[in-house]
Amino acid sequence: MYEFCRQGPKVQVLIVVIISLLTSCCSYGIPWLANCTPCPIDTKDECPSLGGSGNYKNFQCRPGYYNDLASLFLNTSDDAIRNLFSHGTQKEFQLSTRLIFFVAIYCLGIITYGIAVPSGLFIPVILAGASYGRIVGTVVGSLSSLDAGLFSLLGAASFLGGTMRMTVSLCIILLELTNDLLMLPLMMLVLLVSKTVGDCFNMGAYEQIVRMKGLPYLADHGEPYMRSLVAKDVVSGPLITFSGVEKVGNVLHFLKTTGHHGFPIIDDQPFTDAPELVGLVLRSHLLVLLKGKTFSKTRAMIGSEILERLEANDFGKAGLGRGIKGEEMEMFVDLHPITNTSPYTVLETMSLAKAAVLFRELGLRHLCVVPKTHARPPVVGILTRHDFMEKHIRRLHPCYNSQVEEASVLHFR
Repeated sequence: MYEFCRQGPKVQVLIVVIISLLTSCCSYGIPWLANCTPCPIDTKDECPSLGGSGNYKNFQCRPGYYNDLASLFLNTSDDAIRNLFSHGTQKEFQLSTRLIFFVAIYCLGIITYGIAVPSGLFIPVILAGASYGRIVGTVVGSLSSLDAGLFSLLGAASFLGGTMRMTVSLCIILLELTNDLLMLPLMMLVLLVSKTVGDCFNMGAYEQIVRMKGLPYLADHGEPYMRSLVAKDVVSGPLITFSGVEKVGNVLHFLKTTGHHGFPIIDDQPFTDAPELVGLVLRSHLLVLLKGKTFSKTRAMIGSEILERLEANDFGKAGLGRGIKGEEMEMFVDLHPITNTSPYTVLETMSLAKAAVLFRELGLRHLCVVPKTHARPPVVGILTRHDFMEKHIRRLHPCYNSQVEEASVLHFR
C-alpha cells in the first residue's frame, strides 16, 4: 500500500477515500451477518447497551437481545479491547464472531497501514491479537481451566511482539494494562517466542517502513564489513569547496546545481601561504548571507561589516538566493563570519566502523575527511549519513555485496 501512496497527492487522497468507504462498509455491513443473542441473565451490565459504549449493542435486535459482532465493530477501539480482555465472558462472543472480527481487522490493518493518514498500527494489532487469542482460548478451553480473557491478552502480546519486535517496552505496557505482576512470566515468554519466530522470517514492521522510505538509519555499532574499509573508500564526489572570500556567482551556481547542505571553506593565497581548511559552512547560512547582500567589489575580508548587519535571529529563516542582480554576480562575499571553524574531522585512513560510531554518537550531519599527508588538498571529502548506507557501499564496492546483505539481516534480527 505504501508504494501506491508514493504516486502523488491525488492518488493518496483517492486511496484514503476508498479505504474509508471500505472500512465504513465493513463496520456497518458485517454485523448483519451475526444473529441476535439473548442477553445474559447474570450480567451486571446494561443489556442492550445504550449510548456509544458498552458490551451489548442492540443493532436492529429486539429488546432483550444483542448483536455480539456489532458490539466489537461499532464500539470504540478502547471498549472493543476491553470487551475482548474481560474475564468471565466466555459465552459473550460466539466463535464465528471472533473469526469474522479477526479476519476483518487483520485485513483492514494490512491495507490501511502506510496510507497518507496517521491511522497507526498499535491498536489494530492489539485488536487482531486479542481476537486471535480468544479463538485459541475457545478451542483449547476444554483442555484448560484458564479464562478466555487471559488468552486474549497473550494473543495481543504475541501479535505485538511479532510485528514490532519490541520486548521490554511492550511487556511494561501490557503489565500496566493488567496491573497484575503474576502475568510477567507468561508475558515475557510469549514476547520472546513471538519475536524469535518473527526474526526467522523477516524484519519488524517499522524497520521495513524505514527501508521502503529509504531513510538513512544508522545502527548503534559499525557493521563487520566496515572494518575492512576506511573513510576515503566511501567518499563520493565531486567535492564542492569555497574559498574564504568567494565570488557571489560561484556560490549561487553551486547552490542551484547541487543538493549539498555543507561546504568546506578553504583559504589560499593571499590569505594563507598554502591551502588550509578553515571550516564548514551550511547551505542555510549561505542563503542568509546572500539575502543580506553584504558584498565587496574586491577580494577582501569584510567580516566585521557582515556581523554588524546580521543578527542571530536572521539565521532562523533562510532565504531563497533570489534577487541577485547581474553586476552583483561578479562581486565577492566573505564567508568567514558564518563558517564553523571547528568541524569534526577524521583521517582518510580511519576505519569506517569507527567513523560510523563517531558519526552516530555525536549526532553529526557532516564529517570532514582530511588527508594523512600535507602535500595534498586539505580535504578529501565529506561523509554524510547516506555514505554509511549499505546501498551506497554496494554501489562503490560490489565485492562486499554478500557481506553487506548478511550484516543487514543480522542487524534487524
